[in-house]
Amino acid sequence: MQKQEQKSYKEKNQLARSPTLQTVLMVEHFIKENSGEFKKTEIFHNLPKKVMWQTFQVIMEYLEENLKVIYDQDGTAVYIWSPEFYKKIKNRPAIKL
Repeated sequence: MQKQEQKSYKEKNQLARSPTLQTVLMVEHFIKENSGEFKKTEIFHNLPKKVMWQTFQVIMEYLEENLKVIYDQDGTAVYIWSPEFYKKIKNRPAIKL
């Protein structure tokens, strides 16, 4: 028996709009600046510009899949991407990117 892959939010919701790069960066920057302070819905309500909920869900899924955002045990979003760490390890022979 083969395990079914979980469908992404965008695949489940055909009404979800593709976010612009500017919108993705806005959400990512907001989370980075407020890491560990807000839960997902609180982030949505506190963004500097309004975004459709479906679009926001697509952005959050993207950030989670690309290991930039995780959630702690309370559901608070934490920004974990570290460019400094990436630069430090990217040229190691054991790392294949």
